Amino acid sequence: MFSVVFLLALLAFSVTGSPVEVPNSPVTLPMTRKLAFSNVTELLRHDEARLAAFGEHSTHGRRDADIPPHPTVPLSPADLGNTFSGYTVKAAIGNPAVIYELIVDSATAITWVGARTRYGFGGVDTKDPVAVNYRYGSFQGTIWKDRMILTERLIITGMDIGVASTSLDVVVDGVLGIGPRSSGLRAVIGSPERTIPTITDHLVEQGTIVRPVVSIFFQPITANEVKHGELTFGGTRPTAYNYNLKYILILIVLFQSYHLHPPSSNYWGIDQSIDYGNTPILVNTAGILDCGTTFLYLASDAYERYKDLTGGTVNPANGLIQISPEQFGRLRALNFYMDRVLFTLIPDAQIWPRSLNERIGGSVDDIYLVVKDLGTPTGAGLDFINGYVFFQRFYIVFDSGKHQVGFGRTIFTSAISNWN
Repeated sequence: MFSVVFLLALLAFSVTGSPVEVPNSPVTLPMTRKLAFSNVTELLRHDEARLAAFGEHSTHGRRDADIPPHPTVPLSPADLGNTFSGYTVKAAIGNPAVIYELIVDSATAITWVGARTRYGFGGVDTKDPVAVNYRYGSFQGTIWKDRMILTERLIITGMDIGVASTSLDVVVDGVLGIGPRSSGLRAVIGSPERTIPTITDHLVEQGTIVRPVVSIFFQPITANEVKHGELTFGGTRPTAYNYNLKYILILIVLFQSYHLHPPSSNYWGIDQSIDYGNTPILVNTAGILDCGTTFLYLASDAYERYKDLTGGTVNPANGLIQISPEQFGRLRALNFYMDRVLFTLIPDAQIWPRSLNERIGGSVDDIYLVVKDLGTPTGAGLDFINGYVFFQRFYIVFDSGKHQVGFGRTIFTSAISNWN
């Protein structure tokens, strides 16, 4: 344990590029990239577990009246497992405060601790039981209300925090959930339709920020060294992106009037279509944005079209599409159309960083593509997942107040980083 004064100083010092102190203005804090995998099989296992949980959490194609009021097993979108490739932040919780390292997860609304470093039990126990089940792990506990400090300006009193009584296979202390509130459905045992207030809910309620907005800025990772990202609460950091942001409505708004719940509607779900060059491979359909998924996943029919057009073949050792240098020279851009606005993954953005090839069982000269098969055909209600490989090329804004997601181009959108 450390003193609160020391924790505030430490956390404040760690924030690079801190904004001018304007009341209610957006606040930015750094994120640290962690790599905890020894081969691509472990990384794909992590992604596949998340995909399974996304599908299980859905009530695709059923009307409200058909949804079972009490599912036998509470479900959650996230799988952390023994393998991890993602971003973390430091948080000080309790009084006396303890520092926790938390995974930033855009697919869950719940913040929880206690997987590694035990909770100090300095808050108020609400007695509300929660269960977060993964395909390869789990967390169970209760919701406590306690103080959480992220920076000297991001101090949340009475924060709803899950405290683990048991947890399995989680490589850090817990999770900082930045998903929409609906992504916390079914976590409270016995109350499947109840949701837990999110971190942005608390920040707005206590007047720290005006808008319930979280923005994410990543740097592409090209080697084993630590790279940093940024998390901004209450708005955006305009110097991090180029030109204007483009906002589109998330799917929960579009589907609620029809009383339908496709898998993507509980998360940061959007509609998009994808072309390979000028050739359509995915019609306008529903999917999600998830920074906790590593690869770009497409419905099986779209994946097969992409693989055929690239000329690549699946490497049996790691399951990734492998192409030759000549095929890379002919690789076309992947064009994402969101509400008729174009966002492009250049050829370099479609390949695994070659400097990390040995981590996935390849040689430095091999070329692997980062597009994977979702395992279901188009029309399943979850037809794509834009994972980390997409996030690292754009500035992304989650606006729960206006039920929208914003996209902006950054200096990394067209950067050549993975080939080197």
